[in-house]
Amino acid sequence: MKKLLTFLSALLATFMTSDLALAAAEGAAATGSDSQFKAAVAIAAGLAVAIAAFGAALGQGRVGATAMESIGRNPNAADRLFLPLLLSLALLEALALYGFVIAFLLQGKI
Repeated sequence: MKKLLTFLSALLATFMTSDLALAAAEGAAATGSDSQFKAAVAIAAGLAVAIAAFGAALGQGRVGATAMESIGRNPNAADRLFLPLLLSLALLEALALYGFVIAFLLQGKI
Protein backbone atom coordinates (compact mmCIF):
# COMPACT_ATOMS: atom_id res chain seq x y z
CA MET A 1 0.00 0.00 0.00
CA LYS A 2 2.90 2.30 0.78
CA LYS A 3 4.35 1.76 -2.69
CA LEU A 4 1.00 2.61 -4.28
CA LEU A 5 0.68 5.85 -2.34
CA THR A 6 4.25 6.80 -3.23
CA PHE A 7 3.58 6.11 -6.90
CA LEU A 8 0.34 8.13 -6.90
CA SER A 9 1.95 11.10 -5.16
CA ALA A 10 4.87 11.06 -7.61
CA LEU A 11 2.42 10.89 -10.52
CA LEU A 12 0.44 13.82 -9.15
CA ALA A 13 3.60 15.87 -8.63
CA THR A 14 4.68 15.11 -12.20
CA PHE A 15 1.35 16.27 -13.60
CA MET A 16 1.42 19.46 -11.56
CA THR A 17 4.97 20.42 -12.50
CA SER A 18 4.57 19.57 -16.19
CA ASP A 19 1.54 21.86 -16.44
CA LEU A 20 3.49 24.65 -14.77
CA ALA A 21 6.31 24.21 -17.26
CA LEU A 22 3.92 24.29 -20.20
CA ALA A 23 2.19 27.38 -18.84
CA ALA A 24 5.53 29.14 -18.40
CA ALA A 25 6.50 28.24 -21.95
CA GLU A 26 3.33 29.87 -23.28
CA GLY A 27 4.29 33.15 -21.68
CA ALA A 28 0.71 34.32 -21.01
CA ALA A 29 -0.06 34.70 -17.32
CA ALA A 30 -3.85 34.82 -17.66
CA THR A 31 -3.97 31.88 -20.04
CA GLY A 32 -1.55 29.97 -17.84
CA SER A 33 -3.72 30.20 -14.74
CA ASP A 34 -6.80 29.23 -16.75
CA SER A 35 -5.01 26.24 -18.26
CA GLN A 36 -3.79 25.24 -14.79
CA PHE A 37 -7.37 25.27 -13.52
CA LYS A 38 -8.55 23.18 -16.45
CA ALA A 39 -5.69 20.74 -15.99
CA ALA A 40 -6.43 20.42 -12.28
CA VAL A 41 -10.11 19.77 -12.97
CA ALA A 42 -9.23 17.15 -15.60
CA ILE A 43 -6.85 15.41 -13.21
CA ALA A 44 -9.46 15.51 -10.45
CA ALA A 45 -12.05 13.98 -12.77
CA GLY A 46 -9.69 11.19 -13.73
CA LEU A 47 -8.73 10.53 -10.13
CA ALA A 48 -12.41 10.44 -9.10
CA VAL A 49 -13.11 7.65 -11.55
CA ALA A 50 -9.86 5.81 -10.82
CA ILE A 51 -10.21 5.83 -7.05
CA ALA A 52 -13.90 4.94 -7.15
CA ALA A 53 -13.30 2.05 -9.54
CA PHE A 54 -10.30 0.83 -7.55
CA GLY A 55 -12.21 0.89 -4.27
CA ALA A 56 -15.26 -0.80 -5.76
CA ALA A 57 -13.12 -3.51 -7.36
CA LEU A 58 -11.34 -4.25 -4.09
CA GLY A 59 -14.63 -4.38 -2.23
CA GLN A 60 -16.29 -6.63 -4.80
CA GLY A 61 -13.33 -8.98 -4.73
CA ARG A 62 -13.43 -9.28 -0.96
CA VAL A 63 -17.22 -9.74 -0.88
CA GLY A 64 -17.08 -12.41 -3.57
CA ALA A 65 -14.20 -14.26 -1.93
CA THR A 66 -15.90 -14.23 1.45
CA ALA A 67 -19.18 -15.44 -0.02
CA MET A 68 -17.47 -18.28 -1.86
CA GLU A 69 -15.58 -19.25 1.27
CA SER A 70 -18.82 -19.28 3.27
CA ILE A 71 -20.56 -21.41 0.64
CA GLY A 72 -17.58 -23.75 0.59
CA ARG A 73 -17.81 -24.25 4.35
CA ASN A 74 -21.59 -24.68 4.37
CA PRO A 75 -23.08 -25.46 0.93
CA ASN A 76 -26.61 -25.53 2.36
CA ALA A 77 -26.37 -21.81 3.16
CA ALA A 78 -25.96 -20.78 -0.50
CA ASP A 79 -29.61 -19.76 -0.79
CA ARG A 80 -29.42 -17.57 2.30
CA LEU A 81 -26.16 -15.94 1.19
CA PHE A 82 -27.25 -15.03 -2.33
CA LEU A 83 -29.42 -11.98 -1.50
CA PRO A 84 -26.90 -10.30 0.87
CA LEU A 85 -24.16 -10.98 -1.68
CA LEU A 86 -26.17 -9.42 -4.47
CA LEU A 87 -27.11 -6.37 -2.38
CA SER A 88 -23.49 -5.83 -1.33
CA LEU A 89 -22.28 -6.01 -4.92
CA ALA A 90 -24.99 -3.58 -6.06
CA LEU A 91 -24.07 -1.05 -3.37
CA LEU A 92 -20.38 -1.32 -4.21
CA GLU A 93 -21.11 -0.79 -7.89
CA ALA A 94 -23.17 2.27 -6.97
CA LEU A 95 -20.07 3.77 -5.33
CA ALA A 96 -18.16 3.38 -8.59
CA LEU A 97 -21.00 5.02 -10.48
CA TYR A 98 -20.98 7.95 -8.05
CA GLY A 99 -17.32 8.53 -8.93
CA PHE A 100 -18.25 8.42 -12.60
CA VAL A 101 -20.99 11.02 -12.05
CA ILE A 102 -18.56 13.26 -10.17
CA ALA A 103 -16.14 13.02 -13.06
CA PHE A 104 -18.85 14.12 -15.49
CA LEU A 105 -19.76 17.05 -13.24
CA LEU A 106 -16.11 18.09 -13.06
CA GLN A 107 -15.71 17.82 -16.84
CA GLY A 108 -18.61 20.26 -17.20
CA LYS A 109 -16.47 22.89 -15.48
CA ILE A 110 -13.77 22.78 -18.17
